[in-house]
Amino acid sequence: MTLNTIALELVPPNREGQDGGRERALEDAGKLLRCSAEAGIEGRIRHVMIPGMIEEDDDRPIEMKPKMDVLDFWSIIKPELPGVNGLCTQVTAFMDKATLRQRLAALVAAGFDGIAFVGVPRTMNDGEGSGVAPADALSLFDGLVPNRGAILIPTRDGEQGRFRFKCDSGATYGMTQLLYSDAIVDFLAEFARTTDHRPEILLSFGFVPKVEARVGLINWLIQDPGNAAVADEQEFVKRLANVEPTEKRKLMLDLYKRVIDGVVDLGFPLSIHLEATYGLSTPGFETFAEMLDYWSPDQP
Repeated sequence: MTLNTIALELVPPNREGQDGGRERALEDAGKLLRCSAEAGIEGRIRHVMIPGMIEEDDDRPIEMKPKMDVLDFWSIIKPELPGVNGLCTQVTAFMDKATLRQRLAALVAAGFDGIAFVGVPRTMNDGEGSGVAPADALSLFDGLVPNRGAILIPTRDGEQGRFRFKCDSGATYGMTQLLYSDAIVDFLAEFARTTDHRPEILLSFGFVPKVEARVGLINWLIQDPGNAAVADEQEFVKRLANVEPTEKRKLMLDLYKRVIDGVVDLGFPLSIHLEATYGLSTPGFETFAEMLDYWSPDQP
């Protein structure tokens, strides 16, 4: 079963104020509908992807405050978004098997069509954490979660073997890190050549507003110190942040075309995952609309 979808990432709001973030959650749902309509893609976003947020490094450019739980956020926005289902990421490394099973069952029952299992933050090593490793979760819960995802970072050293192992363990889809180069093309071409696995790939593209030049959150999110491929992507992000909107859309569309043209015939089912890291906006949706006009899973 493939998702075959256009998904939009919505980060749960901070848990603050008398309503615990409920008003902000409703504002986000309203923005999704309004921005989609203004950009001419009303009704085409079929999933929202809600990340399960965990605290990371102290040097995060925007302070991480306690976030609303994924299930609570979804319960508020789902009635506002008819015809839209959920995807999410679930940190597994700090839950024992029984607790994680209970959590996954609740997510599936609430309408989450796909769950990507993620591990420890960058401050810890793989395998640390008292709970279930993501690769173990992929096989343990294959009867409970039909679409089981893994994060795919095509520029990361050793990712071919890492992603193959996750597919061997039962991953049915890979959700890429934000793509600011066409490195995913060579990655998937090599993966197709050397394995029989054909998981669905959610290609992730993110809008870069002008504020990125001052704050640097996207630059921080994609960092991999010492990795020249990522350094090139960071330079591209800086360029996007500093050009005028028309040039920004052109650069993003050119990247999107290179990626789509390079992977569309490799045999992997494809979905599109869109991110507005600093919040939803009409300029971001206008860029997404141009990209989807070139190719989208609902109009291949």
